[in-house]
Amino acid sequence: MNSLLLHELKRIVGPEGLTTDRTRRQAYECDGLALVRKVPDLVLAPLDTAQASECMRLLKKEGLPVIPRGAGTGLAGGATPHEGGVVFKTSRMRRVLEVNERDRFARVEAGVVNVDLTSACSHHGLHYAPDPSSQQACTIGGNVANNSGGPHCFRYGATTRSILGLTVITADGEVLELGGPEPDPEGLDLVGCFVGCEGMLGVATEVSCRLIPTPETTETLLALFPSLDGACEAVTELIAANLEPSAIEILDRLTIEAVEASVLAAGYPDEADAVLLIDIDGLFEEVHATARDVEEIARSHGAFDVRTATDAKDRARLWAGRKGAFGAMGRIAPDLYVADVVVPRTRLKEVVLATTEICKARGLKLSNVFHAGDGNLHPNISYDRRDEEEVARVLDAGTEIMKKCVAVGGSLSGEHGIGLEKRDEMHRVFSEADLDAMLRVRAAWDPEERMNPGKAIPVRGCMEVKTKPLPIPAGGGGS
Repeated sequence: MNSLLLHELKRIVGPEGLTTDRTRRQAYECDGLALVRKVPDLVLAPLDTAQASECMRLLKKEGLPVIPRGAGTGLAGGATPHEGGVVFKTSRMRRVLEVNERDRFARVEAGVVNVDLTSACSHHGLHYAPDPSSQQACTIGGNVANNSGGPHCFRYGATTRSILGLTVITADGEVLELGGPEPDPEGLDLVGCFVGCEGMLGVATEVSCRLIPTPETTETLLALFPSLDGACEAVTELIAANLEPSAIEILDRLTIEAVEASVLAAGYPDEADAVLLIDIDGLFEEVHATARDVEEIARSHGAFDVRTATDAKDRARLWAGRKGAFGAMGRIAPDLYVADVVVPRTRLKEVVLATTEICKARGLKLSNVFHAGDGNLHPNISYDRRDEEEVARVLDAGTEIMKKCVAVGGSLSGEHGIGLEKRDEMHRVFSEADLDAMLRVRAAWDPEERMNPGKAIPVRGCMEVKTKPLPIPAGGGGS
């Protein structure tokens, strides 16, 4: 890479903000989707908006591709370099710039860790609602890029509902101020356009987030079922009954066994084939009435026990087990393919059974832990990426699961995004006209397509000819 460019970048960000050594760059060859890997040519970590803008102007002059990255916890290859280029990470931008108790918003830099935002405002009786399972590590900027969800988005919505304004660096280094904490901002909803863009429209460096009051009462229920079918049926009826818990999660037997054998052991009983983990929050009377109705429905669908968390510590332990479930799967196999698909909630039982059959037919180990209230499924396939034949079966199963979900009226992603994983499947949901519209939006922001190239928008003509599938890795990735 141009030595003069490296010198100028180092002048801007300092030695801590520039990674040129190949061994250290290799840590950025992929995100949580380890199936696809490519070592970037350079890793750049600005400290604030001013540095980010100055760096982007230099990269523009050189015509270099830019891959925005937060904490790298994404699961769809969204932060994976496609053709080398410069990984532009925001994890050094960690300041909470403002907490406005009166107007209930916070302004933070993009590298602030999700859970740290709630910690910063909890003494005001406020919290930040979106809570991805990786919230102990993922950043607000990464959440913005992927429109991340989480268990409690059933009631409070995904990230987009909580974002009021953004400071964005465009591909040519311009600083844009989009939206803000005003109750009814004028003009186009460019904030809504940017949230979920997966780094293809620019890099968010500062974010204004909506905060909500901490509920007066929260009750956590754990319903134990002798079958996964019964748990799915109970969720369908909970939705039909217009009940509004803040979170409705399902964990199956294999997930329970993995969690309970790990340091995250939460007290999930081994006699259950599946459990429903449900949070109910609000006013005391509301919570009490909803909890009673939830228990009645759960028991009517075969729940042989419904337990209530005894205190805040007990509640935290139950949720730590759920949010650490993906990590616990390392006890089953060294690698995990986490699918992310959405189905109508009336089809939960049908699609969960179908995913089981798809994986069984291919001799794969499947576990299920998912946001049942949203119909957002996470079929998890445990495998060993050193086994090329097994990897091929995993990829085939993933494609068949996506096809099944689309066939019943679902979609390709609920919260993980499209990235490299689902790019070539978008034609199953979107027409040529749809894809043309997306391309026009992208061209308006980044005509040269330097921002996260090769992502999300399929190669032209994908309706007729499917593009090259995900490669099966061999070794440590290219350079």
